[in-house]
Amino acid sequence: MENPMQHSQSKLFITNMMESAIRIGLLFILIIWTYDIIKPFVIPVLWGAIIAVALMPLTQKLERALKGRRGLAATIMALAGITLLVTPFVLVSSSIFDGISQTIAVVQSGEIKIPGPTQKIADIPLIGDKLFDAWALFSTNLEKAVIHFLPQIKSAVGTMAGVLGSGLGTLVMFVVSLAIAGGFMAHAEKSAAAVSTVAVKVVGAHGAEWTSLTAATIRSVLLGVVGVAFIQAILIGSALFTFSIPAAGMFTFIVFILGIAQLPPLLVVLPLIFYVFSTHDSTPATIFTIWVLIAGVSDSFLKPMLMGRGVDVPMPVILIGAIGGMISAGIIGLFLGAVVLAIWYELFITWLNTEDGRVKATEPDSDDVNKPLVSAAPHNATDE
Repeated sequence: MENPMQHSQSKLFITNMMESAIRIGLLFILIIWTYDIIKPFVIPVLWGAIIAVALMPLTQKLERALKGRRGLAATIMALAGITLLVTPFVLVSSSIFDGISQTIAVVQSGEIKIPGPTQKIADIPLIGDKLFDAWALFSTNLEKAVIHFLPQIKSAVGTMAGVLGSGLGTLVMFVVSLAIAGGFMAHAEKSAAAVSTVAVKVVGAHGAEWTSLTAATIRSVLLGVVGVAFIQAILIGSALFTFSIPAAGMFTFIVFILGIAQLPPLLVVLPLIFYVFSTHDSTPATIFTIWVLIAGVSDSFLKPMLMGRGVDVPMPVILIGAIGGMISAGIIGLFLGAVVLAIWYELFITWLNTEDGRVKATEPDSDDVNKPLVSAAPHNATDE
């Protein structure tokens, strides 16, 4: 038979267990509500922090030129980033809109004329015959061709509308993120101290080292992946606009997306080369081919130039991050997935190289690794 002491202890245990369960449940509900409230701001704030880390070295140089006015330097950098972001999007959107408007106008007028394919199209290996037949059908009997390919046309139009809508949402997201990045850069010291404190609390003594490594990785990935993709898109896009390729803006945007996903721009360029040879003379077609091929392989020498020293992320890691991010978060996931997975890769390698509480000698030797996450010069910095 249970004695009074055991009964009292059992009752006390049950009481404490119930109180703990209630408190944990209430805390869990509070966390869920809090997450629902801040969820719309998670991605903009995260991107704002990433952009601030990437642009902080330039902001420091501008701050010194402005006699230590940090707020003004951060504002100029944010406005410059927004301008560089909005201008290409407006140009690409205008090109796509003009192409659609002209197509609708020509179809409504009934005067649409599609030139027939040449023998060069039929000579293309594997797909030449099918492409020749489809092109010939559109050039001789447009109404029959539209009816025949109506499901594919509807699918392509729906996909294009989805891409444009997602692109506009991404643009707004990045504009907000750049504004947030300006705030982070204006208060860089406080931001860096807060991140370092949290990192030390979470991962222990190596928190400060890992925050520096994270900063170096962010700069490396943004320059080596996003920067190279942007340069390639500009080079190829300039060729497309110069030679008046239809839907040049859309193809430029696709090249940029492929560059982020670490896929070769030649997937877009090669079909356009065949199109140019079938519609232009040999000399301009040859010039176009050389131009876009050089631009298409430019990443082979741009990436070693722009990738930061000491942060060597394998391309499969970037590719998996970009594709997985796109599947889970849309277009913005192409950027975020690559950056996040690259950071985790570097942190994992650092953890593997850690032995007996100390980092092995194989730790990356980079000047950026020894810098704080959001390094900042004092507000009263003067010209050096």
